[in-house]
Amino acid sequence: MPGNGLWRTKSIEQSIADTDEPDTKLRKDLTAWDLTVFGVAVVIGAGIFTLTASTAGNLAGPSVSLAFVLAAIACALAALCYAEFASTVPVAGSAYTFSYATFGEFVAWIIGWDLVLEFAVGSAAVAKGWSIYLQTVLKQMGIEVKTTAVIGGIDVDWGSLLLVGGLTVLLIVGTKLSSRVSAVITAIKVAVVLLVIVLGIGYIKAENYSPYIPPAAEGGTAGSGLEQSLFSLITGYGGSTYGVLGLLAAASLVFFAFIGFDVVATTAEETKNPQKALPRGILGSLAIVTVLYVAVSLVITGMVPYDKLKTQPDGTRATLASAFSDNGVDWAATVISVGALAGLTTVVMVLMLGQTRVLFAMSRDGLLPRGLSKTGTHGTPVKITAIVGVLVAIAAGFFPAGKLEEMVNVGTLFAFVLVSGGVLVLRKTRPDLPRGFKVPLVPLVPILAILSCLWLMLNLTALTWVRFIVWMLLGTVVYFAYSRRNSVLGKRGQAAVHAEPVIKRDEEP
Repeated sequence: MPGNGLWRTKSIEQSIADTDEPDTKLRKDLTAWDLTVFGVAVVIGAGIFTLTASTAGNLAGPSVSLAFVLAAIACALAALCYAEFASTVPVAGSAYTFSYATFGEFVAWIIGWDLVLEFAVGSAAVAKGWSIYLQTVLKQMGIEVKTTAVIGGIDVDWGSLLLVGGLTVLLIVGTKLSSRVSAVITAIKVAVVLLVIVLGIGYIKAENYSPYIPPAAEGGTAGSGLEQSLFSLITGYGGSTYGVLGLLAAASLVFFAFIGFDVVATTAEETKNPQKALPRGILGSLAIVTVLYVAVSLVITGMVPYDKLKTQPDGTRATLASAFSDNGVDWAATVISVGALAGLTTVVMVLMLGQTRVLFAMSRDGLLPRGLSKTGTHGTPVKITAIVGVLVAIAAGFFPAGKLEEMVNVGTLFAFVLVSGGVLVLRKTRPDLPRGFKVPLVPLVPILAILSCLWLMLNLTALTWVRFIVWMLLGTVVYFAYSRRNSVLGKRGQAAVHAEPVIKRDEEP
């Protein structure tokens, strides 16, 4: 039953019915293959090209491969929950839409606001990484040019602006075209990743794997106060460089590398056979990237001693290309840089796609201005896509990356917790719903998903938690100032209440 006020829920049937509104109808173009490509396209990117080497050097040493396994397990548990929800509620919006059906409007708004951290902030962070790789590739081609410039006393990252502008146009033109472009670029970067694995095997030295989990370093990178992990702050265990705590901190950080498989769920409304295609796309893409991630991390830490992969005092971080350069294979370093450039392109594109679909769903529900949800001649939400493009361009072009990776992580893990909990709620409240895919071993799997995600969240810095709470409080203010009053579900409820007395009077003789 729909509730009142903050906890009113939007029925599954109503959510599906809303997808047929002519002015806000999305075109159904995507297949299971398209979804798998999207998943691989967004997941293989910043994490594998930039995080693998630096995380090994700064936090985990050779055990970074185990950190990827731990992060993958948490993702797999959550992915099963996403697959059930997406096949049951094939509507744009992902975790936002799922939460609206289970926890109510306020929680749905909060998770939608939270997904801005994952998608929009993630897009900006990766776009900045793309700009750095562009500068590297141009230098390797003999073109000395910086992708940043000072204009009017302000640092402008024109590389990021160029990328985001081009991708915004592509997303407006159509989702199917975006999928085709993504498929081509994804094939390139997967080929580069396979090259890293095959070529790198020949440079592995067994002694580089010892010790697999380096002894904990005094002080470490945990810092003090809010700069240490929340777990360290609560328990008093200091240091998160190497050792078991370093491994756990690394798992929380490399989780960033897996972010994106949930974007597949945001395209549910544009999928031809969502009941079958969505579970295949979500689970298939996650399985592929997990194998590639673990293989790459084993190769890189076998090629170079982990202490050579530490971030330099000037802030320069080690990458996959660094490991090959240290072994004198400069041509491979060039190929990897080109692959990274291609890889990061699709990551930004699919993250922006996910962001537009979440905001589209929120707009259609009236929690954001309804006019934004209108679709154009190409069957895409033009206004929202343009706005997202401008906001991501501003963030990537004019602001430093800072702690964006951790901010994205905490937002995503929070979404995973709610989706996993939502499966338990919907199994109890709506056991009658037809489900194209069912999570096995309920309630065990959703509970394990929640616990693993909460554990990873505890290993993020306390400062990240502070920023996350501030962002959530800001979202709460927006909800009460605008969204609650303009909610379509709320207006329907009010209309029904006002209509009741009229009906009763008409029935009187």
